[in-house]
Parts: sequence; C-alpha cells; structure tokens
Amino acid sequence: MDTTELLKKVRKIEIKTKGLSKQMFSGEYHSAFKGRGMSFSEVRSYQFGDDVRNIDWNVTARTGIPFVKIFEEERELTVMLLIDVSQSAYFGTVNQLKQGIITEISAVLSFSAIQNNDKVGVIFFTDKIEKFIPPKKGRSHILRIIRELIDFHPEDNGTDLGEALRYFNNVVKKRSICFVLSDFMTRNYEAPLRIASRRHDVVGVHIFDPREQEIPNIGLVRAKDAETGEMTWLDTSSKHLRDRHTGWFNENFSYFKSTFAKSGTDFVSIRTDENYVTSLLNFFKKRSK
Repeated sequence: MDTTELLKKVRKIEIKTKGLSKQMFSGEYHSAFKGRGMSFSEVRSYQFGDDVRNIDWNVTARTGIPFVKIFEEERELTVMLLIDVSQSAYFGTVNQLKQGIITEISAVLSFSAIQNNDKVGVIFFTDKIEKFIPPKKGRSHILRIIRELIDFHPEDNGTDLGEALRYFNNVVKKRSICFVLSDFMTRNYEAPLRIASRRHDVVGVHIFDPREQEIPNIGLVRAKDAETGEMTWLDTSSKHLRDRHTGWFNENFSYFKSTFAKSGTDFVSIRTDENYVTSLLNFFKKRSK
C-alpha cells in the first residue's frame, strides 16, 4: 500500500472512530474502567472503623502507634491492546473482514483512552510476538497504532494466545486494562490468562463471522486454510461436513467462554454483520453497574 493511500485510510478511520469515541464511548469507558485501579497515597493514624487489612505494620512497629495506608483512585491508567494479526483475522463474508472491525474497535478504545489521559500500548501476535509498541499518550501515537493495524504484515500465520499473554505478563508490570482482540480460534491459554487476570483488568473481545459458525449449502467450493495455506475442495451440500464445522466452531467458542469465566475476566462477542457500537456500549454499561 502506497503512503498516500495509507494516509487516506488512516484519516478515514480516525474521523469515524474519534467521532464515535467523543460522542458515545468516552463517558461509558470512564464509568466502566475508572476507579478500578487504586494506588498508595499516604499513611495516617488508625481511626475507629478503619479496615484493619489496611494497617501498615512496618510504620506501626516503628512508632508503636497503629497507622493505616490510604489509597486513592489512579488518575492515569495504562490500556494494552493484544491484537491477533494471524491470517484467520483476514476473513469476512458480510460487511467487512474481521481485521477491519478489530482495527476500528482498537481505534475507538485508543481514542477513548487518550481522552481520559491514559496511555495506550499494543502487542501484535500470531503464533509469536510480531511487534510490541510501548504505552504512550497522544494523538500521534494513536495514529501510529492505526497505521500499523492497516498495513501490518505478520511474519507468521498461526495463533498462540498463550504466548501473547505470557509476553504481556512479563513486559507490563503496572496494573493495566488489557483488551484481547481475536477470533480466539486457539487453545491452551488458561494458565497465562489466569495470571494476567490477577494482575490486570482483562477483557476479551471476540470477533467472528457468521459463516464461521455455520457453512451455507452452496455445493462444491474451493477453500483455503488461512493459517496453513492449504487448498482443498469442500462439498457444502454434505450435512455431515456442515455439522462438523459448526461443532468445531462451538467447541472453540465454549472453550473461550469457559476459560474467561473461570479466570474471572469479562468478554464480549461481536459478529462481523452486527453493529459493534451497540455491542460495546451495552458491554460498557453492564460493567458500570
């Protein structure tokens, strides 16, 4: 993609998503995530009614008088986007590719974050870590993220969310809000997700195409496995084949939901033929309650 075309696409996404962020998402984002991070402020002498779990035993031992730690809401948060850039994201049969929706949602979340003076960082992953963009503030930083999303060319095709979460756990030490944007066509990420959810506020954003859930009966079609590159003929008139495909999708979806539920992390599912604005707003409102 040449520079002029790339800048036009970046500008188009900025206009659309920044407008959405200002008009609809900023307030909901603030309500859903502000106040969830607390940082140490100071100590003061213990008063009747204080939570004994907040007693600072080191200061108490030195002075002989009970002191408690005082915490305040963190005014600045770090938002991390873990973005699946494997080849399966470049699929879509209705309005747009999964990758296009991932790009727009990432931009909306980023603009919502910087309007609240939060930092935004990104980890692009396939079956390895493709790129890490450290958290920063500002419009120019967000535009860089959007440029990367539009014109990123991953080295590998597969998906390994476990590896992405392990890397995230190692490089991001400060508590953050972590959005994982993927179709979650992968397994074996229970342990790193559990660790991440203890340290951070993790949210899964599941993007999928309706044709991944159910193959239509359209006869013999030539298909390509996005992650292996293998070409094959599929007889979609076969009920057995269609049922097997639906079963495979449902198994992955059930694994995703149960794994996130067991780790105590939130998630939202968005179809490529649905309005992601409605889905995200409903999700934010639900978290705000």
